[in-house]
This record gives sequence, structure tokens and C-alpha cells, in this order.
Amino acid sequence: MKKSHYLRLFILLSTLYLLGGSSAISAVAQDQPVTQKASPSQQSDQKQDNNRRKANEKQVLKELATPYKKWLSEDVVYIITDAERKAFLELQTNEEREQFIEEFWQRRNPDPDSVDNPVKEEHYRRIAYANEHFASGIAGWRTDRGRIYIMYGKPDTLESHTQGEDYERPLDQGGGQTKTYGFEDWTYHYIEGIGENVELEFVDPTGTGEFRLTTDPSEKDALLYVPGAGLTLAEQEGMSSKAARFTNTDGTHMAPSPYGARSSKLDEFSRLELEAKIWQPPPVKFKDLEEVVSSRIVREQIKFEYRFDFLRVTGDTVLVPITVQIPNNQLSFQSKDGVHSATLNLFARVSSLSGRTVQTFEDTIRRDFPDSLLQASLRSASIYQKAVPLRPGLYRLDVVLKDTTSNNIGVVNTRLAVPPFDDDKLQASTLILADEISPVAAKDIGLGMFVIGSMKVRPKLDQSFTTSQPIGVYFQIYNLKIDDKTHKNSASIEIQIRQGDQSIKHVVQSSEQLHQSGEQMTVQESLPAQTLTPGKYRIEIKTTDAVANQNITRSADFTITSPPNEKIAAQTSSAR
Repeated sequence: MKKSHYLRLFILLSTLYLLGGSSAISAVAQDQPVTQKASPSQQSDQKQDNNRRKANEKQVLKELATPYKKWLSEDVVYIITDAERKAFLELQTNEEREQFIEEFWQRRNPDPDSVDNPVKEEHYRRIAYANEHFASGIAGWRTDRGRIYIMYGKPDTLESHTQGEDYERPLDQGGGQTKTYGFEDWTYHYIEGIGENVELEFVDPTGTGEFRLTTDPSEKDALLYVPGAGLTLAEQEGMSSKAARFTNTDGTHMAPSPYGARSSKLDEFSRLELEAKIWQPPPVKFKDLEEVVSSRIVREQIKFEYRFDFLRVTGDTVLVPITVQIPNNQLSFQSKDGVHSATLNLFARVSSLSGRTVQTFEDTIRRDFPDSLLQASLRSASIYQKAVPLRPGLYRLDVVLKDTTSNNIGVVNTRLAVPPFDDDKLQASTLILADEISPVAAKDIGLGMFVIGSMKVRPKLDQSFTTSQPIGVYFQIYNLKIDDKTHKNSASIEIQIRQGDQSIKHVVQSSEQLHQSGEQMTVQESLPAQTLTPGKYRIEIKTTDAVANQNITRSADFTITSPPNEKIAAQTSSAR
């Protein structure tokens, strides 16, 4: 399959930035449940949940740093969607918030590849205009006119009327002449999600310059409460009384039309619908995100595990090995000449949160087993790895697998937070537990799957080992200080295996014992598991720099099981 086809597949299957890491994602189609009316107790629980959620959001907003609170509560308060607001409040770091803000504007950019964003520029121009023209004791952006202007821009037509003007009512509002408060009629030829010829009326009943949006045309009538003044045609003819206007049940004080017909826009439900829709955030125009987020149309999806590790290359470059593991029993094998073969196409994309592609890679994973090993192989898994260099930052990782025989698909969409490795303090890579750590031939150094430097390090994704398997441990330490006298580091490595609160194994090694005296050390150990009984364990590795008086700890959980009666030799996927 061509890369362009995979990209289209991503557009269909990818989701918005997941703010937390997750295990392999598997989405399946489900029937919609039948909606039932909630019981009083359920309604009470829902109300309590809503109250708790609102209280929590209020607390989070209170704790936000001033620039981000202002951005959420002022800058984009009228255009941010509920889902975006909720996602923003769940972010934990300012780096994530900065990335979110960048993505927020890029999603609204008609040309995402351009450094300019006319939508963002227009938005802030509208805020400035609103503050300059609509202020009335409160900031212009807070007023009804300011809010509508910021959301929808300049109206296509605008009629402005000053206080005390004579005003001839339209016939469908009763006709007749009256005097009005100051008011403005704004008309938009079209507003997406609302419709055509959207008419909005703002009235200033207090004479202070604060115009309020209204759906009651009679609100601008300055003589409404003056007996005998500003009568409608029917009231002038004695066919109706002014008092009858105050008996309406539609929320207005309009008089009936003398001809019985009234514009459909003045219908009670039309007015309520307009009022509800007009305050909703405008839809994201240039990226149909809601379809992207909600589209999880996957048939017979392949479930697979994944992990990523982080190893420093330079001060601003991090090597990120991305590993995926697929159970063989999810593959579709075809038999030919006594050999059972399965093929997976893999495509992966690393992108910034604004959607810009940083790196892509694709490969073919092929597995072949003879008849005699097929059944046993179905109890094992195929593993694949690709290492990509990235700068520190927050990314999105999308991985798609497709079985070429069954057309089954597996998808992962997750965040990829690449940490910085600062030069001024002790740092360490991720701790990798592996089922194989072995040297590679000189010609293969730095090349191929699972190769880190001169070693082959194959991660054990489920972190489960049998008592007959050694536990491979690999990680790197950076920025060790060099002693001015010895011209060597003075570091120690303390390895401890715990089961609950009990220490099972404790080993301490110095940098001299490891024969590593530079600013960087590599720890690669093979720990025997024969003495460990089946169960859950935790390994903690503490590195201490005696020169800098600093230490850093890495840890990982793992499981020990009894060896199976029938053991299959691990076979690494061949990629081509």
C-alpha cells in the first residue's frame, strides 16, 4: 500500500492529542444503548457529578498561571469548544499548555503549512475593535455586541438607532408608531451552524451604552409601560388593549399582528433556538476535527503492545526507539510448500501537536513458520523496532498495522513526550528490561533493529520473565562530573530487587568495577532469575555521583513466571 493511502487511513483513524499515555488502543463498533429516563436517584447522582466537575474545573482554573488563565478566560473564551476547554484544564505542565495553544490556532489555520495564521490575527483584531468600540463601563470584549463581533466578525448590514427616535413598527409586530431606546440591528447573510439571514437586535434600555442582545422586539419600545402612548394599530382602533401585551406566554410583550400573520423568525421556538445557537463556539472551519476524533471505524482490529525509550544523543537530540509487539495468533497465515507465512504492513508518523509531520516510516513485517512450529508459534509474538532521532518536546505518535491477508487493522494514537537531557545535572535514559542483551558484530554497530551502539537490546514489552530466563537490564547515565585530580568519575550503581517491602537482591558496583571513567556510563547487566519465585517484583537502580553529590534513580516492575512445558525460541521479525 502506498504511503498516501496510509496517510488517508490516519486521517480517518487518528484521534486528537491524547494528553495521557495509554496502552495499545483497540476500538470496536458498538450498538447504541437504548436511552432510558434516569431515576430520581440517578438524576441526583448526575447533578452531584456535574457539581463536582464544575468545582474541580473552577479550582484548576484558579491554580492556573496568569497567562494561561487569561488565555482561557479572556482570549479564546468565546471560541473554544467544551472538549478543548476540558482538555486544556487536564494539562499538567506549561510546556503542554504552550503546545496546546499552538495546536489550537493551527487547527483553525486555513493554511497549516504557513507561518502566518490569518484566523488568529483576525481574532485578536476583533478583540481590539470590540474593546475600542463597545466598552460601556465594562471592557468591550465582555459586552454582548463585543462577544458577537469576536465570534462572527462585522455584520453584513448594521442599522443603528438613537434613543428617543420615532419608530414605525413592522405590521407583524402590531404596526403603529412609538419611541425607542437606542438599538442596533445586525444582519449576517450566513452563519455556519445557524443559517441564512441571521438577524440580531441589541438594545440599550439604560442609556449607558451597554447594548444587550434580545429576542424580544418589544424590548426597545421606550413607551411600553406608558399608558395610552406608542399604541399599535389594533389598539388605536379599539380592537385590542395595551394591557393585553403583558399577558403573552411567549416571553415577549409584542402585540398581535392586525392581519394575524407573523414572521416565522418571531415564532417562540425560532427565537429560543437562535438564542441557544448564537452563543455556541463557532465550529472549527478548516479541519473537521470532530469527525477525526469520533471516527474509530475499525473492523477486526489487531491489538498490539508498544513502548518507547529515550536515550541522549546530543544536548538537543534524543534517540527514541519505538517498539511494537503483535501476538502471532492475531496474524493471518497462508500455507505454501509446508511453510506458513503472514505479512503486516506498518506505517508510523510522528507529528507535532499542531499536526505538522516530523517523521514517518513504513516497513513490512513478515513471519514464516514450518508446519511443525506453527501451533507453538501462535503462543508467541512478533516484535519490531524503529529508532528515530527527535528534539525534546511533546509529539503525537500514530501507528497503523495492516494484515495483508485479512485486511485487519490495528491502530495506536498516543502522545510522545520526549524529555530534555539538561547538561547541568545528572541524567539517565529510560530503564530497559530486555530478554536479550548481546554484542553485535563491528559491521553492525549502530545499525538495525534493537541495536544501541555496540549492543543488541531487545525490550521485553510485557516485562514478564520465566525463572529460566536472565533479566536483561540496560540504561545509560549522563553528565557525570570528572574529578580534577584523578580525571575520572566517581560513581556507584546500586541495584535492588524488591517484592513488596522485602529486599530480595542488592548489588552495588563502582564505576571502576564497570571500567567506565568518563562523563557517560552504560549499565548492561544480565541478572539470573532462578532464585526468584513466581510473582511480581520491582527493580530499582540508583546512580550516585560522588563528585557532584547528585543521584538519580530508575525503576521498573516485572513479573516472574514458571517456565512453560513447551518453550518456543524467540524469533525476531524480519523486516523488508
